[in-house]
Amino acid sequence: MGGRPGGALVLVLVLVCAGGARGKPTFRKDRVVHPEPELGERPREDNQSFQYDHEAFLGKEEARTFDQLTPEESKEKLGKIVDRIDDDKDGYVTTEELKNWIKRVQKRYIYENVAKVWKDYDLNKDNKISWEEYKQATYGYYLENPEEFQDATDQHNFKKMLPRDERRFRTADLDGDSAATREEFTAFLHPEEFEHMKDIVVLETLQDIDKNEDGFVDQDEYIADMFANEEGGPEPDWVVTEREQFSDFRDLNKDGKMDKEEIRHWILPQDYDHAQAEARHLVYESDVDKDQKLTKEEILDNWNMFVGSQATNYGEDLTKNHDEL
Repeated sequence: MGGRPGGALVLVLVLVCAGGARGKPTFRKDRVVHPEPELGERPREDNQSFQYDHEAFLGKEEARTFDQLTPEESKEKLGKIVDRIDDDKDGYVTTEELKNWIKRVQKRYIYENVAKVWKDYDLNKDNKISWEEYKQATYGYYLENPEEFQDATDQHNFKKMLPRDERRFRTADLDGDSAATREEFTAFLHPEEFEHMKDIVVLETLQDIDKNEDGFVDQDEYIADMFANEEGGPEPDWVVTEREQFSDFRDLNKDGKMDKEEIRHWILPQDYDHAQAEARHLVYESDVDKDQKLTKEEILDNWNMFVGSQATNYGEDLTKNHDEL
């Protein structure tokens, strides 16, 4: 999911094949969301900046379907979703109920994402994905047609990503049989969601941002990961704020750079719950009478924040039994 300017983000790079197995591979950048400013410090948002909320509330794929619906259709479907979020059916949506909904949406997105790509990698249809199957499906074109990758950047990227992917695969492969079950492959594709993959997330973050390869992330590298000042002009205010964040909160030992433990504290804070923070944000922005809970009317009155001019294919699924939600 994306973030607002000022929210700390880290790259998780995953290679995907274009056009299915053995297609020419391309790079996709996913970003893991990290802590944002406290609610009182956030600027009031307009309709153009609600994408983060839409994706958290609906899931990335569902959020994309909203543009196809009219505002009236969106509100109608949102109303049905609100009925499902209200677990105790007392007519109010609490922060806890919103948090639980967001967690279910995220879990559903992750497992649907794995199911969507599974067939591209399980080439022998044994319901496991071996390292050799993944390597062939993802890198086979590159390995068999190296002449098409004469560009130095492409060569560097693929040579770097192949061993990196293997390292991540081996870490996800808990039983060490060189073949990933669905759960192990989910850990491979979404390492930030699994405790035993956290060291890999930290290491890959360091390697992504540490351009001078000294084993640390300095302030300029930290900023360059978020902002490219191509015109050479003054930095935006949010970049200046991020420099202050680096000095005040990222560089804990004040040596001018982040080591692995400081990176871990930044991207995987133990005391931060993304779903809880987003639920608090949605309640804060929509709770007109300030009773710390939302009525359906309050949610529908602020429908732009939840679904914008978009809507959800959950509406089509409401009559079906979704155990995962």
